[in-house]
Amino acid sequence: MTRTRTTRLRRPLLAGTTAVAALAVTAGLVAATPEPAKAATGPRLSLIAATNSITLTSWKEDPGVYLDLGTYLTAEGTPLELKVTRKSYKDPVTVTQTVYEGGKAKTRTLPKGTVKDFSGLPGFAQITVTDKAGRKVLSRAEDFCPNNASGRVRPDAPATSKYPESCPTNPFTLGSVWGVEKGWAANTYGGSYSRPVKLAAGTYTARIGVAKKYRDLFGIADKPATVKVTVQERSWEDEPSLSASRSARTAPAGEHAGHGAGHEAPAGHAGHGPGHAPTPAQAAAPVTSGAGPSYNVGHGPLKAAPPALPWALKQEQALRSARVGDTGGQTDGSRRAPALQPLSKRPAGQPSVPDVPKPDLRSLPAYGIVVSDGEKDIPGKDYLAFSANVWNAGPAQLVVDGFRSPGKAKMDAYQYFYDAKGKQVGYTPTGTMEWDPRPGHVHWHFTDFASYRLLKADKKVAVRSGKEAFCLANTDAVDYTVKNANWHPYNTDLATACGQENSISVREVLDVGSGDTYTQDLPGQSFDITGVPNGTYYIQVLANPEKRLKETDLNNNSALRKIVLGGKPGKRTVTVPAHDLVDAN
Repeated sequence: MTRTRTTRLRRPLLAGTTAVAALAVTAGLVAATPEPAKAATGPRLSLIAATNSITLTSWKEDPGVYLDLGTYLTAEGTPLELKVTRKSYKDPVTVTQTVYEGGKAKTRTLPKGTVKDFSGLPGFAQITVTDKAGRKVLSRAEDFCPNNASGRVRPDAPATSKYPESCPTNPFTLGSVWGVEKGWAANTYGGSYSRPVKLAAGTYTARIGVAKKYRDLFGIADKPATVKVTVQERSWEDEPSLSASRSARTAPAGEHAGHGAGHEAPAGHAGHGPGHAPTPAQAAAPVTSGAGPSYNVGHGPLKAAPPALPWALKQEQALRSARVGDTGGQTDGSRRAPALQPLSKRPAGQPSVPDVPKPDLRSLPAYGIVVSDGEKDIPGKDYLAFSANVWNAGPAQLVVDGFRSPGKAKMDAYQYFYDAKGKQVGYTPTGTMEWDPRPGHVHWHFTDFASYRLLKADKKVAVRSGKEAFCLANTDAVDYTVKNANWHPYNTDLATACGQENSISVREVLDVGSGDTYTQDLPGQSFDITGVPNGTYYIQVLANPEKRLKETDLNNNSALRKIVLGGKPGKRTVTVPAHDLVDAN
């Protein structure tokens, strides 16, 4: 199947969430359960409701109700842990469960077709809504990401969860880890991935259960939860403070609007996969509101993963703060993500590249491919815009510091190397960093990180993009099953990841398992195809084009995506064939 696109995607508002951290679930719902003498082969899973009644808001200006009904899946005895992978883009997505026998981890392969992608368990929650007269007004199934906003349901549960906070939506994701920590609960609500429903103001009864195939698969009891739902209709215009904030919100929200949200792992929590070495690039994290990160936003308008605030609360907070996206280091209207700190001074001594683990940079095929008339609606011009991602397959972080000499326009960049204990054991000069003042960027870019080329059918260069400088941030969880993958990367917040105009030094990090997405609405993410003939071409995304960065492998840095250009000047079209089994333009 192919898709033809002729228009530019627009930047959406980042609305939608999962529920508050599940500490609200604790009281009276789940009694502390003593651990069995011997660990069971799998976790004891239960569906619970945090409340018997809930009030949902339908905004007149944004009609529809988001069914955050306060239902959670709890895990007892052992965690629910799923690893979702594909060997290549020619292979289907498969899932295995980690189970425990006598305290030893074993792998259980789940049936083919259990999952279709990396966004969660499809059709997990079954929801039926009836009105006061008992008439059914809604019946729907919702997908479930076990990594949704969660919290402990009993005080003796582990203080932190080792699992990531969201499920990836990048079409070229290779591996993901989903989990509900033992003694914890994960919200079954899909957040911004859910569609709002039409419900008039009034009272309803919602019945929420787990689909039979998952009850059978995981041994979940058939005990649906029942919640009384009150729908109230409100208007921003009726509330002066919200109305004023809404007006202010329509103004430019800051140079980083629409980028990925920040994330800090709880203090003292390693958050890594098995065997992950210490991470010298990361500092202790401050206490935050508990909101989760928005992965897969990237440098542009991809849909955010749900932060951990109810949708209505997030809506009001966003309006009151008159902020959208990342402004001044604040993300999703609830938290401030600290910048990673570079070394206090330039490295001294003889540069060296020791024999220690190094990063492995790889490119994903281009996606989000559209034809537009340019970033500033340039008459008579046709541009091919696209999204691109370069990720780190490990086994070591990419750590780059930039240092600025007083009065100089550029910073000198250095790559650092660490031993298995996290001690810095070497460094090497690796180019420069430059300040990018363009809207959508406004931060320090590391030069020669990646390169884009439009290749002819014979793979010879037709057009080369001028963009080769990037702000490095962990916007996408590309493969959290690789060795040393960090399930809790720090610098996902573009507002703080890459410094300010007056910065004297900057640290940029691409962590193991994560990638950095630049989406198609940003300056430099396009080719001028005005004079390019119709026909078959390839978009090449090439990591580390000048080979200045030291890597584990320099032979896997290129990815190609086939496209077909058509149409007439001013009305060019692009057809994007499926890339093996990935049918995403």
